[in-house]
Amino acid sequence: MMAGRVLTRFVNRSLLEVAVGAKGGRIRGSNRFFRTSASWIVGALGSRRAAFLLGLPVLSGLSYQALRKLQSSAVVCALNKDEVLEHADYLYSCADTEKLYQLLLQYKDSEDAEFLWRLARASRDLSLLPDTDTGRKKQLTFEAFEYAKRALERDDKCFAAHKWYAICLSDTGEFEGVKVKIGNSYIIREHLERSIELNPKDATSLHILGYWCFAFAELPWYQRKVAAVIFSTPPTSTFEEALEFFLKAEKVDPNFYSKNLLMLGKTYIAMKDKEKAIHWLTRAKEYPIHTLEDKEV
Repeated sequence: MMAGRVLTRFVNRSLLEVAVGAKGGRIRGSNRFFRTSASWIVGALGSRRAAFLLGLPVLSGLSYQALRKLQSSAVVCALNKDEVLEHADYLYSCADTEKLYQLLLQYKDSEDAEFLWRLARASRDLSLLPDTDTGRKKQLTFEAFEYAKRALERDDKCFAAHKWYAICLSDTGEFEGVKVKIGNSYIIREHLERSIELNPKDATSLHILGYWCFAFAELPWYQRKVAAVIFSTPPTSTFEEALEFFLKAEKVDPNFYSKNLLMLGKTYIAMKDKEKAIHWLTRAKEYPIHTLEDKEV
């Protein structure tokens, strides 16, 4: 039972609960937010707020029904890849998960990593909807992982493919037991580090990796013992390492996520630096509330 908690701390708090919020001028894309030439003001993952589009490609003006008709004909072949991806990112920014999934599902046999990692993300998001039953959730979870895996196989230089491979791999652990989860944690870290190596300015990967470090750093000694019984060398980290990633995330994209501010405060508490903890916790407390997560923070 204790061993289950070891991984619950990591998986549930480090990855499954990482729903990163955004500020203006960003859409929920590859970074968890994929920057495009269009300007967007959007809501965060899980918020379901409407996005206000300031710049739109031609395809985004199509109704969903019209797009479906196009997809069922040869005309879709003539559509520009960038337009389809732009429209997919627009649907993502609107949190229109079902429509996004149906759109990208048309490209499930694609050899292009840009379609595949987005389909992995959409499948995962669909699995997390509150009305998704357990059987469907499991199906979508493993489906998402397969798409992420294929994206990585098609382009191992794509930072988003590494990120979503790590996240989706973590999700599958929920159905495979504690030992598998612990074993996967090494692989998860490896791919997060590769994602950051490919894109050092990806604040959300930095945040997730910081959370990974924090989760293992705060494990009490008896839980480490239990983990060691199940897995000879369980992952370890330090609060100093977690702090490094949280600070880097804040540096590359200041104030990008209320939870990063919170985690900076919690990390400084763990390091017994009260003055700095108060600074970051105050910023977290004063963060504008746009989502349920912001409110919880």
